[in-house]
Amino acid sequence: MKLVSYESGKQPRLGVVEKEWIIGVRPAIELVKQPRRVPRGAAQRPSFKAATRVILDAKFVPRDMIELLERGERWRKALGVITSTLAKSLDPAKAPHGMFTPLAKARLLAPIPRPGKITCIGLNYADHASEGGGKAPEKPIFFLKSGNTICGPGDPIRLPPNSSQVDYEAEFAVVIGKRGSRIPEEKAYEYVAGYMILHDVSARDMQFGDGQWYRGKSCDTFAPTGPWIVTSDEIRDPHKLKISLTLNGETMQDSNTSNLIFSVPFLVSYLSQSVTWEVGDLMSTGTPPGVGVFRKPPVFLKDGDTVSISVEGIGTLTNSVEGA
Repeated sequence: MKLVSYESGKQPRLGVVEKEWIIGVRPAIELVKQPRRVPRGAAQRPSFKAATRVILDAKFVPRDMIELLERGERWRKALGVITSTLAKSLDPAKAPHGMFTPLAKARLLAPIPRPGKITCIGLNYADHASEGGGKAPEKPIFFLKSGNTICGPGDPIRLPPNSSQVDYEAEFAVVIGKRGSRIPEEKAYEYVAGYMILHDVSARDMQFGDGQWYRGKSCDTFAPTGPWIVTSDEIRDPHKLKISLTLNGETMQDSNTSNLIFSVPFLVSYLSQSVTWEVGDLMSTGTPPGVGVFRKPPVFLKDGDTVSISVEGIGTLTNSVEGA
């Protein structure tokens, strides 16, 4: 299931992507409260009835993605049954207002506009570490990006006026779906709601000049995310996914998450021994080789560029670049 945040009527909404449509979460829930409005064939299905009971057990419709994730896996799966059934049984032209939005025309937003933590892993691909003249780390390297970095699909990456070395980094990100600390590695997947793409944009002159990574990683718009959250049941193995980045149509990064040094369950467990994961936190797993700063000559983002990141099983996240 693809969970999406999008704009409709100048208001942020929650939806589920069903082929070429976004099915609005609120209209779908409001509809199942009135079973006579559901096509009879759909309403009588045992799976639909069971899902309806789960959905309606909740006291209110989730207002944002974090509230939706807090409902838990059982609720999310029930939502998937509801939206997929309605997508197959309703005529979009006759459906309640706001139920169907064409995906191609929708303005997608960052799936989680204000995550509590944006935790990133540095040098988690050995060949990325070596391209910078270093060695693969023996233990994970963690750093944070601040909340002001978040932007969504299609939003511009804005180059700060005090940097001339803004670089791209394609990353595969984990979305935390359950609060937890001191998590055993064998139970780590229980805390993962799904996955998405995160673009770890980096001002290299700040990063290397400061001697630490926070400022260079936390400029406004330096974490485009999306295009949606793919729930964990849709990704059989997060360590077998192609990941690539193109800059103005030219492939700059091309790898596979099989090359990660530290795995998703290891990282979730490792950090949880000292830091509590909260629902809606993001963990970005690192970038493969091919970044601009280590190319000869170096390649940095400039006004008018277009950057696209693709991850197998998730989709493509595209953003333009705007000068200061």
